[in-house]
Amino acid sequence: MTGTADSPDSPSEQALDTDDARTTDEADEVEEAADKSKRRRGALREGVILVVVAVGLYYLMLTFVARPYLIPSESMEPTLHGCSGCTGDRIMVDKVTYDFSQPKPGDVVVFKGPPNWNIGYKSIRSDNAAVRAVQNALSFIGFVPPDENDLVKRVIATGGQTVECRQATGLTVDGKPLEEPYLNLETMNVPDPSKYRCLGFEFGPVKVPDGRVWVMGDNRTHSADSRLHCADNPADFQSGIRCTGDPNAGTVPLDNVIGKARFIAWPPGRWGLVRAVDPQTQ
Repeated sequence: MTGTADSPDSPSEQALDTDDARTTDEADEVEEAADKSKRRRGALREGVILVVVAVGLYYLMLTFVARPYLIPSESMEPTLHGCSGCTGDRIMVDKVTYDFSQPKPGDVVVFKGPPNWNIGYKSIRSDNAAVRAVQNALSFIGFVPPDENDLVKRVIATGGQTVECRQATGLTVDGKPLEEPYLNLETMNVPDPSKYRCLGFEFGPVKVPDGRVWVMGDNRTHSADSRLHCADNPADFQSGIRCTGDPNAGTVPLDNVIGKARFIAWPPGRWGLVRAVDPQTQ
């Protein structure tokens, strides 16, 4: 009687099983490595997209909503710090408000200097072409200031108003003396304001053209503002009175106004709102 029975695999069969297992493990490892590589590429792609979106949103914010500016001079002391030897304030400028309204007397505004205000302005860009290209690229996304003469002053008079200063009356708009609580006589180093009521030379009258504003710094004795850039009538200049010529020369077009200073963002010890104080309603 002949029967059959199970018998152990032969050595050759055992070797085949081992090779199959090894091949499967290697395939799994390759597949796992491929998955990891795919996940890394996906994460990298998502990271790049997020960075691009973030930079794009930041650029849109700087262009249309708000932008930080450094105060480089002392012309707006004590409202804004920018004196030599101290940390200049960094302010946030609202670029939306004037899309729906116009600057009012008392607003602190940042504006691009008209051509006749740019005499003596020096570019902040490097002479090195490569460095300058990097600066321009960073400026495009707001990490470097634009290479333009951006200034900050307070609006004193707007289109249709007449601004003037005489020793007898002080600074007036439409014949009414102004009260300006943001001025500081100690900052301006004025020993006797009764003898120096214009805090500079007498000027005007200047009727501000429509679509333009007359601006002045809060630190009147240290501010190159509308008074400095207005045209002079030679006859009046000889009598000590300036700014009776072309009013366009001293005023700033509304198209040049970048925005309204809203608050001091840096340094932390100076955090606070920038007050818009109408000197005609005090």
